[in-house]
Amino acid sequence: MAFVRAASLADVDEGGLLGLEMEGHRVCLARLQGDEVYAFADNCTHRDFPLSAGELDLEECSVTCDWHGAQFDVKTGAALCLPATRAVATFPVKVEGGEILVDVAG
Repeated sequence: MAFVRAASLADVDEGGLLGLEMEGHRVCLARLQGDEVYAFADNCTHRDFPLSAGELDLEECSVTCDWHGAQFDVKTGAALCLPATRAVATFPVKVEGGEILVDVAG
C-alpha cells in the first residue's frame, strides 16, 4: 500500500466532508468523530455529481448526494437508496500525527 498525505485532520471538521484531487482521482474525505476518517470516490455513481457537496449523516455513517438524493455508506461505499444502484469506490485511510493518509492506488 502506498499511503499519501491527503490533508491535515484540522482541514476537515468533525461531521464534515472535504473534496480533493489525489494522484488523478477525485476523493472525498468524511470525518465522523475524532480521527475516524473515511475516503471514497468524490462522484455519485448516479450522475457523477461531487459527493463532497452533499450532506454527511453521522448516525447513519452515510453521505447523501445533493443533486438527486442518492445515499452511500461512507465506510463501505455501498449504495443505500435510489437513484444510485452502484457503490462508490472506497480507499484505505490512516491518521498519523494529525495527518490524513490515503491509498488511492490500492
